[in-house]
Amino acid sequence: MENVDFTLNIGKEAVTFSLLKEQVLYHLQGRNRRPPEDLKKAYLHALDHPIDCPPLKEIVNAGEKVAITVSDITRGWQRNNQTLPVLIDYLVAAGINEEDITILIAVGAHRQNTQAELEEICTTEICRRVRVLNHDAWDSDNMVYYGKTSRGTEVSINAIVAGADRVILTGGVIYHYMVGYGGGRKSVMPGVASLKTIQQCHMWAMQKNVGEGSSPLAANMKTSGNPAHEDMMEAAAFIQPDFIVNVVPNLDGDITGIFTGNWVSAWLAATEMVDDIFGVPIREQADIVIASTGGYPKDINLYQSQKTIDNAVYAMKPGGVVILLAECPDIQEPREFFDWFDFPNPLAMEKAVRADFLISGWVAVRQIEYSSKGTIIMVTKEENVDIARKAGIQGVTSIEEALEMAYEKCGKNMPKVTVMPQGANTFPILEP
Repeated sequence: MENVDFTLNIGKEAVTFSLLKEQVLYHLQGRNRRPPEDLKKAYLHALDHPIDCPPLKEIVNAGEKVAITVSDITRGWQRNNQTLPVLIDYLVAAGINEEDITILIAVGAHRQNTQAELEEICTTEICRRVRVLNHDAWDSDNMVYYGKTSRGTEVSINAIVAGADRVILTGGVIYHYMVGYGGGRKSVMPGVASLKTIQQCHMWAMQKNVGEGSSPLAANMKTSGNPAHEDMMEAAAFIQPDFIVNVVPNLDGDITGIFTGNWVSAWLAATEMVDDIFGVPIREQADIVIASTGGYPKDINLYQSQKTIDNAVYAMKPGGVVILLAECPDIQEPREFFDWFDFPNPLAMEKAVRADFLISGWVAVRQIEYSSKGTIIMVTKEENVDIARKAGIQGVTSIEEALEMAYEKCGKNMPKVTVMPQGANTFPILEP
C-alpha cells in the first residue's frame, strides 16, 4: 500500500508522519494566493487607494494627535514589524509629528506585553520613534464612557483613543470562533475597551439560559444574527474610527491582502478574501483529524490553540478524535484560563462564568463542549501533559504516540483521516 508523507508545524519546528493513501479523506489547505512581490509598495498603494474614503494622507492634518491600535504578541502573523515602519513614515510625510503618534497595543483582556514583545511587534526603531503603550482594560481611571449599545452594553474606551484627533485601526482578518471573523471592530472591542465593556459584550456569546452553554450563533463565519458580533459593531461605532488597515494572510502566512479605508466596508472586503482562501467545503467528516495551528505564535498557549480545535471538530465525526499539534510554551496563559477548570463540573463552571464573565471563561466552556463531542489529543511539550488533562485533553509528546492512541480510540483498522496543516485558519464547511 502507498504511503503519503505530511510535515506539519509545531511551535517553531515541524513534525513528519505518514498515512496510508487509502486512509486520507481530506488534506485541507484552502486556496492559496501569492503575496505581493513588493510588500511596501503594495501597502503604500493601499493607503492611497482605500475603500469608501479618501486616501489616509488627505484625512490626517499637521498638528493632530493620532492613535494607532495594533494587535498583541499572539497575533504575530500580522507582520506589523514589516508594515508599521511604512505606516509611521507615511504619516510623518503627511505632516504628523512623531511625538503626536501613539501606538496602543490592543490587548483586550489579555496580559500586558513585555518591552521585548513590544519591540518584536513594532520593531525597536518604532518603539524609539513614537510612544508605544499597552492598553489596560482594568485601568478604569483611563477610560472614557460613551453610552450603551442597544443590548445594554456600557461602552468605555481607552482615553488615548478617545482623546485622539484621528484613530487608525490596524489588524488582521482570519476566522474567529466567537464573532465570525477577526479584525475590524475587534481592534476597539475588546482591543481597547474597559473590562466591564468586554465582559458585557462577550456575554452575548452564551445561550440565554443557564445550563445551555455557549451560543451556536457565536461561531466561525457567522456575523448576521450573531449577537456578540452585532454588539461589538455597535460598541466600535461610538468612536467612528477614521481609517482601517487590515491584512489577510495566505496559506504560507505571508500577507496577501491589504484592505484599507472605511472601518466597516474595508473590513467586510477582507472577510470575503478570508472565505475564498480558508473556507473549505467537505462532504464527509473523518474518524481522526490531525490539525496544526500553523506553528508559533498561533500555538503559544492552549487559549489560542483552541481556535484550531474548534475548526478541527467541524471536520470530525461525532465521537471521533482530534490530534492537535501545539507546543504551547505558555500553556497556562492567560493565567485565569485554567482556573475555570477547577470547578467540580461543567454546570458549576458555566454558572461561575455567567456570574463574572471573562472570555477566558467562555473559551473554557467551549473546551469542555469539544471534549464531550470526541477525544482531543495534543502533541505538546512534556511539562504540559498533566496541565492539559485539566482541560479534558490527552497530552502526549510525539505524533507517533498520538496516532497510536487515536487508532485505539477509533477501534478501526483503517480509520479515515483528515489533515489540516493550517488549522487555526482553515474552516471546514460540511455540505449536504
